[in-house]
This record gives sequence, C-alpha cells and structure tokens, in this order.
Amino acid sequence: MLTMRPNCERCDVDLPATATTARICSFECTFCADCADGALAGRCPNCGGELLRRPTRTGAALARHPASTQRIRAAGAE
Repeated sequence: MLTMRPNCERCDVDLPATATTARICSFECTFCADCADGALAGRCPNCGGELLRRPTRTGAALARHPASTQRIRAAGAE
C-alpha cells in the first residue's frame, strides 16, 4: 500500500492524498512538482530514481486507508 506522505521532502509544502502535484520515486520518496521538475530535474536525490506523478487517493479508499501524517525531510533540504 502506498504510504502517501503528506509533504515535499525538499521544501516541506503540503501534499495531501488528493494532490496532483506530488511526485514519487520507487521508494516512495515524495516531492512537489516544483522541486521535482525544477531543482531535482526529475531525479530523486535520495536514490537517484525517476520521479513520477503520484496517484491520488480519494473518497472511500482514503477513508479506509488514510494518508500518512508523518512528515519526512530529506537530508540537506532547504
């Protein structure tokens, strides 16, 4: 099950489960589109993996499987 982290690991902007601006790598590292497409150039700074659009979770699925509330910050983040 995808963790759905609540924030960008670089700039700490909120990324709720419904956000279409969230980007993730295969390890679920999470970044906003601005950071992913800008400074990170589409690569995860943690693992080097490709950053892709994170799927959204809404409605009953979100109620049954809520998003994480644990905020993660990458080492050396802004």
